[in-house]
Amino acid sequence: MRTLLFSLFLVLAAGLSAQSIARGTVYADANGNGKMDRQESGIPGVSVTNGEAVVQTDAAGRYTLPVGSDNTIAVIKPAGYAVPVDGNNLPRYYYHHKPEGSPATQFPGVAATGALPATINFPLVPVEESERFTALVFGDPQPYTEEEVDYFARGIVSEVAGIENVRFGLSLGDLVGDDLDLFRPYTAAIRRVGIPWYNVMGNHDMNFDAPTDALADETFEAHFGPANYAFNYGKVHFIVLDDILYPDPRDSSGYWGGFREDQLNFVENDLKFVPEDHLIVLAFHIPLNEGGGETYRDGDRERLFDILERFPNTLSLSAHTHIQRQDYFGPEAGNERGTPHHEYNVGTTSGDWYSGKPDANGVPVSTMRDGTPKGYAFLHFDGNRYSTEYRAAGRPADYQMEIFHPRVLAQGQGTRAGIYANFFVGRHGDEVIYRVDDGEWKPMSYVEEQDPAYESSIYEWDTADELLPGRRGSNAIPSTHLWRANIPTRLDPGTHTIEIRATDQFGRTYTGTSSYRLETPPIKGR
Repeated sequence: MRTLLFSLFLVLAAGLSAQSIARGTVYADANGNGKMDRQESGIPGVSVTNGEAVVQTDAAGRYTLPVGSDNTIAVIKPAGYAVPVDGNNLPRYYYHHKPEGSPATQFPGVAATGALPATINFPLVPVEESERFTALVFGDPQPYTEEEVDYFARGIVSEVAGIENVRFGLSLGDLVGDDLDLFRPYTAAIRRVGIPWYNVMGNHDMNFDAPTDALADETFEAHFGPANYAFNYGKVHFIVLDDILYPDPRDSSGYWGGFREDQLNFVENDLKFVPEDHLIVLAFHIPLNEGGGETYRDGDRERLFDILERFPNTLSLSAHTHIQRQDYFGPEAGNERGTPHHEYNVGTTSGDWYSGKPDANGVPVSTMRDGTPKGYAFLHFDGNRYSTEYRAAGRPADYQMEIFHPRVLAQGQGTRAGIYANFFVGRHGDEVIYRVDDGEWKPMSYVEEQDPAYESSIYEWDTADELLPGRRGSNAIPSTHLWRANIPTRLDPGTHTIEIRATDQFGRTYTGTSSYRLETPPIKGR
């Protein structure tokens, strides 16, 4: 998509005092100059929000919205139109209204905007927009240093720079690791992808010195716009939310997964204007299931599912965990719709926080604790249907599983060792089958165990006699996409080929192969 000239046309009246009503026009910017020219018309039926209330433009494309002293007015991009992007490919579809600016914090927020403009107009450019499209998703870039920004740029961004036939990109929070000055080099790296890029706020992107949750996103807002917003492509409606409550309202210490009332009001008000047959995709940082227990406010999750109940097609995207998993929510989680809600907890671009040995390019391999390689995801949409695809960084597209087993065994002797297949996008219930030497296909058993391939890499660090390059990874945790089978030893001595076939929830089949050797054991006493 071509870069659009960004300029919100703000008409300022001389001596204008602060107003309580924002007004303006959403218009078709036919020439892409960012100004509403005389011959350009307003667009009716476009949603505009102040962060909680949502209204639609009238027949002339005009809207009015109430504002206070801290609001962001944003247009909700309709299908068939593009919003402007700036020189960093960041969408510019909003106007911050903060007359006094953000409160003083360690990392600066939004500068004082002064009095409310007389009009706040939003340009949209008409485009051809197919209902079949692909989006690119990053989980947790999370660099803590400039060096780690470089790892992200060389290990991930360079692989997708200049990508074609992808409509937009989305990072699922933890864009950086606490140092919000790294937003700029992160943005410079993302710019190289060459497509419009949306961002989610994570728990490491906050102003930790903010006194309230509503003010914890001020620096994020200054760089990327509102932390809660929505947009449309084809028959898909995307809603991006900040789901970190900070400070934790229970004890003012740390954070809690959940939403403020005004955020859920925004979702409810926004969806009033979305057809029921559209796919609703929610994107936030902390997964809805986050570890169970008291890590996510149950009432917020339940109200969210209540709001979504009339939509039969929904998906949520999250990151945060530095693993990969598929979760499904039914009545036990407050989803009374009758069909489960799917959440894809996406593996991260930083992997296991940039740990592990360096690869050939000097970038840490950084396999995650559940055995998922660091990487990124594609979301493919066709009308209101979707499918997901995970891509391991630095590996071919067909690398979708890691196979682990002994490399050599005693022929004819029993063993407790087995064949393991870590199917990165798998879930309990997927079909994973195997065969040896073109023999009969047999099912593998789903297990929730530590991935032995990952564990063996950690043992290398723990048993090394000399310092290894890089940094030891985290301890292994049980994987939710691991399968096991017995390894046959009563075959002829020599090399034997293992073939594994895994079918994902969308009906796509992936294969992987490996081999092991059987040797005749020495005769005792000789």
